Amino acid sequence: MSRSNSEILKSHPCFTADAHGTFGRIHLAVAPACNIQCRYCERKYDCANESRPGVTSTVLDPWEAVERVEAFVERNSRVSVVGIAGPGDPLANASTFVTLDAVHRKFPDLTLCVSTNGLLLSDRLGDLMHAGVRSITVTINAVSLHAAEQIYSWVLYRGRKLSGTQAAETLVRNQWQGLINAVEAGLLVKVNSVYIPGVNDDELVRIATLAGSFGADIMNVLPLIPQAELKQMQRPTYGMLHAKRNELRPFIPQMSHCRQCRADACGTLGEDKDMELELLHSRIGEEYADSVL
Repeated sequence: MSRSNSEILKSHPCFTADAHGTFGRIHLAVAPACNIQCRYCERKYDCANESRPGVTSTVLDPWEAVERVEAFVERNSRVSVVGIAGPGDPLANASTFVTLDAVHRKFPDLTLCVSTNGLLLSDRLGDLMHAGVRSITVTINAVSLHAAEQIYSWVLYRGRKLSGTQAAETLVRNQWQGLINAVEAGLLVKVNSVYIPGVNDDELVRIATLAGSFGADIMNVLPLIPQAELKQMQRPTYGMLHAKRNELRPFIPQMSHCRQCRADACGTLGEDKDMELELLHSRIGEEYADSVL
C-alpha cells in the first residue's frame, strides 16, 4: 500500500526537522543541463571541496546512479529518500526520468524527490508522477517581474532563449502554475527561496503568502551564496535569516535545518558520506563474499 504524505513527512529529512538527524538521503547527480541561468548560480563538476547546490564530483548516467543507490542502501539502513537536484535542472534532462523509473522499480519503498526551478513542472508533472515521485521542491525567488529580471539572466523554453521581461514572465508564470498543479496532484511541495538582500526582501513575503494559500507544505529560505554575477552582493546574516523566517511563518511553515546540499550529497544532513567510498566498500564486500563462497 502507498504511504500517505504524513507518513512520508516523518522520514523525509529535507522536509521535517525531526527526521534530518535520523534518516538519510542520497542525491543522484544525473542532470547536468539547465534551462535557466540564475545570476547567483555557478555549477561545478569534479569538485570535492565545496558544499553547495550546483556542485558534484561527477555526473552519473542512470545505471551508475542505480548502482550507487544499491551500494548506499546496503550500507545505510536508515536511508529514506532518493533525490535528484542537479547539478542542472532535473526536468530539463531525459536522464532524470530514466533514473527515477529505474530506482522506483528496484526500491519502491524509498521516497523519490526532485528539486526544480519550476519552468517545466506543469509540462513534466505527469512523467514525474508516473515515475513514482512523491515530493518536490520548487525554487521560487520572485513574484514581480522587476525582481525576477534582476535574478535571472535568461530562460530556455520550448526551443526559444528568452531574456528580460519575457524570460521573467515565462518563468514566474510557469513556477506558480506548476506549484498549483503539483499540490492538486497530491505531491508534498516545498518552496525554496534564495534570500538576496536588496533584491527580493519584500518578494519573500509575497512568495510565502501565495505558496501557503496554494497549499504548499513548507518554505525554505536560503541565504545567498555571493558568486557569479551576484558575487558582490551581501550574504544575509543568521540574524537576518532568523528574522525573515519569523516574518514569513504566519503564512507557511518554515524550514531552518537546510544545509544547502551538493547535487551528489548522501547521508544524514550535516554528516554527508563519500559516495565513491561507499561504493568501493560495497564492492570490496561483494568480492570478499565471493571469495569465501
